[in-house]
Amino acid sequence: MADNERLELYTSAVPNKVQANLQRNGFNAFIHYGLNTFADKEWSDGTLSPELFNPTNQDTEQWVKVLKFAGVYGIVFTAKHHDGFCMWQTDTTDYSLKSSPYKEGKGDIVAELAEACKKHGVKLGLYLSPWDRHSEKYGTPEYDDYYVAQLTELLTNYGEIFEVWLDGACAAEKDGKPKQKYDFERYYSVIRKLQPNAVIANCGPDVRWAGNEDGIANPGEWSVIPKIDFATERIISSRADGATAEKTAVYDIDLG
Repeated sequence: MADNERLELYTSAVPNKVQANLQRNGFNAFIHYGLNTFADKEWSDGTLSPELFNPTNQDTEQWVKVLKFAGVYGIVFTAKHHDGFCMWQTDTTDYSLKSSPYKEGKGDIVAELAEACKKHGVKLGLYLSPWDRHSEKYGTPEYDDYYVAQLTELLTNYGEIFEVWLDGACAAEKDGKPKQKYDFERYYSVIRKLQPNAVIANCGPDVRWAGNEDGIANPGEWSVIPKIDFATERIISSRADGATAEKTAVYDIDLG
């Protein structure tokens, strides 16, 4: 490749509107909170009873005030983790706050957080796990409809959403279920239509996963999105965490 061709190629890679906004506002917080919190688990298999979720001293506004004081631009909240338990008033499943004793089944943590974020000038983002260990539809073509219905609820009922986080984790074989082939292009289309200013992160076209849980990435290409399929399984299999990450050259694990 000639030098002028190489220069043209390199300078043609520019951020889109939502990528540029995130670059300007890069300090954000992630809140992992849900049914698993009350079972002292990081992950669960979708069989925990909703009765476990009954906080007595919860103050979502206090969360936002503390993070606002820390200087964050936005907060990303786990609306649904891999267990499939929904932290909002959803019509898609009973495995949600509707079936919990919290506020007699009428609680909605996403709504509470959205209100607090609006009040204190903090942006709200939502994490919605594609992997769902509770839904009987998982592993079938109907699951994409189920997931899109959840996306639609979240992106139409809670005001402006600045980021949608799509997690790539999946181990359906643990539950004896077939592997789900996610229709990511459909998910992206729904997000773009309902929240055109939202950045799509992790398994998305706007912000990638660094390839490891320690956030180690090639310093020269830390924000590059490769122009290929996202190959989630390949990315996960090449992950390097903890002590392993220290022994791994960043160029070996970088995806750009």
